[in-house]
Amino acid sequence: MEVTNKKVLVFGSGLSGTGAVGLLTEHGADVVLYDGNENLDKAELAGRIGGAVQIVLGTFPEELLQTLDLVVLSPGVPTDLPIVRQMFERGIEVIGEVELAYAFGKGDVLAVTGTNGKTTTTSLLGEIMKNYKEEVYVVGNIGNPYTVAAGQMSEHAVAVAEMSSFQLESIVSFRPAVSALLNITPDHLNRHHTMEAYIEAKKNIARNQTEEDWCILNYEDEVTREFGKNVRAQVLYFSSRRKLERGIYLDDGRIIYRNPEEICICHVDELQLPGTHNHENIMAAAAMAAVYGVPVDKIRESVKAFKGVEHRIEFVTEKNGVVYYNDSKGTNPDAAIKGIQAMNRKTVLIGGGYDKDSSYTEWIESFDGKVRKLILLGATKEKIAKDAESCGFHDYVFADTFEEAVLMSAEIAGPGEAVLLSPACASWDMFPNYETRGDKFKEIVNSL
Repeated sequence: MEVTNKKVLVFGSGLSGTGAVGLLTEHGADVVLYDGNENLDKAELAGRIGGAVQIVLGTFPEELLQTLDLVVLSPGVPTDLPIVRQMFERGIEVIGEVELAYAFGKGDVLAVTGTNGKTTTTSLLGEIMKNYKEEVYVVGNIGNPYTVAAGQMSEHAVAVAEMSSFQLESIVSFRPAVSALLNITPDHLNRHHTMEAYIEAKKNIARNQTEEDWCILNYEDEVTREFGKNVRAQVLYFSSRRKLERGIYLDDGRIIYRNPEEICICHVDELQLPGTHNHENIMAAAAMAAVYGVPVDKIRESVKAFKGVEHRIEFVTEKNGVVYYNDSKGTNPDAAIKGIQAMNRKTVLIGGGYDKDSSYTEWIESFDGKVRKLILLGATKEKIAKDAESCGFHDYVFADTFEEAVLMSAEIAGPGEAVLLSPACASWDMFPNYETRGDKFKEIVNSL
């Protein structure tokens, strides 16, 4: 990609956007950084990005459209915004920050997507690859912008990338050597509007792969199993429910990799992560590493040492006989179901947050007698309460603030019980991200 002396608009001033500014500036582009939030601090932004970059905030100046050669969208910018549609209509090249990073990055890419389990799978795969290669970058939706790492990569690098549907909907030539689509359940319908559009965005992860590449898919997910019939890459399935003639699967507590010879990776009792959903994540990461050529002993060593990721069913502390778990990354109902399933005692559950147009009935039905009290807060609390009533679950209360919800949970829970923050919703109505929400939960709990 040639950007020298070209007028490039970076749309969005978050971490991905400022990373894109740096990458473009380094390659000689004339960059404009735009954000629709007019209340942002221009001086603070200028300090972050450095250099002589024009910053535009608030209403988009349409005269700017006439000067642009390229637009780079940050993941949080919907592609159906009127101003973005105008860019397409004018024939301006519009790409996402992943496409930009891929164009300038070097080495191989191993990419993970799916509704749930992305961060755990990506983190573990990153650990496996670091145990095998010297130059490994764990990037993408996991919090380390791909655009920041791209400029540092050599031909020997491996980028292990967590890809969201927002990032994948704007790719053009992005082609991972190994991809994984872990599962598909309803999420982000406020952005994609239909399940069909959401699924198509996820499928883009394998769009440009060829017969030389690999795609790892979940055999027990109907969407991903069917998708495997139409992928050009070589397909390897993982399964937690059945033996596979070729693939990676659970057999009497053992994780078996068969491609074509049968090798035992380890027994689940040797793992530090509980739950079938984590066993699936581990199988996906192990399969990705194996088809890339990582020796099984390196995979086994890394898998057995892996302790999981922060904010995902994370043990916080035990106080007065009550255990506290931070599952702030449970940002949709299906992810939050996994949090409930991991509990082995009566639980006081904190839920609610930003509305992504989800339905909460399956989540509530998964309580299965474990949830003694549900504390609801945020923009979705009334909606969740309505779904709870329709499911015959009446043991819920409302909280006005996050701190009130946590303190209330500590008052309600008794010895031998658990408090679980697993909101089934995004954090954006109260916090900038799920990490900040989880950190606040831990701060309040540890101060009790």
